[in-house]
Amino acid sequence: MRTPAQNAQLALLLEVAGTPKPGNVDRRRDLDDLRFEHFLAGAVGAQRGLEMAANGAAVGRSFEVAIEGMSDQRGDNTQFGALLLTVPLVRAAREELSPSAVESVVEGTTVDDAAAFYRAFEHVDVFVSDPPEEMESLDVRRGRDAVPTLEDRSLTLFDVLERSVPGDDVAREWVYGFERSFLASELLATANGTPLDRTAAVFLSLLAERPDTLIAKRHGDAVAREVTDRASELLDRDALETEPEAVETFADELVERGVNPGTTADVTAAGLFIALECETLEI
Repeated sequence: MRTPAQNAQLALLLEVAGTPKPGNVDRRRDLDDLRFEHFLAGAVGAQRGLEMAANGAAVGRSFEVAIEGMSDQRGDNTQFGALLLTVPLVRAAREELSPSAVESVVEGTTVDDAAAFYRAFEHVDVFVSDPPEEMESLDVRRGRDAVPTLEDRSLTLFDVLERSVPGDDVAREWVYGFERSFLASELLATANGTPLDRTAAVFLSLLAERPDTLIAKRHGDAVAREVTDRASELLDRDALETEPEAVETFADELVERGVNPGTTADVTAAGLFIALECETLEI
């Protein structure tokens, strides 16, 4: 029987192996600066941090260690957002993997957890938007230099992510009970095909349901909406089953344009973990 930490690693591996996932690295597609093997190495490197969370260590420190290990490959950031979701889920799985349990975990985070989160940004280059002027001292790109401000304001990790909700759907998961992550797990349980086929199907469903916030940050809201509308059209036509070449074309086009729905991939990975841990997706 797999441990929660092992299921989390497996979720990261299944997420990147599922194909086609339009705009994302998968086993058939690489990006200019990120390749499939970088994600495999990132999932392996995250092991110690995931095991720490499974053994009851603080969320922030577990996340920091997971990111440090993940970054030990030449592709830089592979699974930062996915780990920000899976680490508290792994921690919650010690007791009960449910929305209320993970809410309790994230709402119980501390200033020390927030400090560890900021230090994690020193290990990888994560794309973030410029903060509002009043939040400049809390810009995550400052890393440990922002810790005194966190301490002065007594900001927990939950507080930090709550302030990031507009325009960041990973943060939104933290604040709203991992709503889409649990939805993804339900979709995975009822989808057809192999686990990798289901991964691709659920990714497309999530992309069709809500514009990807990483796309919005990098390319603007109009592009994010365009991608979601295109995914919705393909989903309505059941294109993965009836027109697989149309989904493949869409995937190739997004890669060529450099449009990467990375937040959708993060939520897919979280959903995979929940489904594996709850045994609604069997390998």
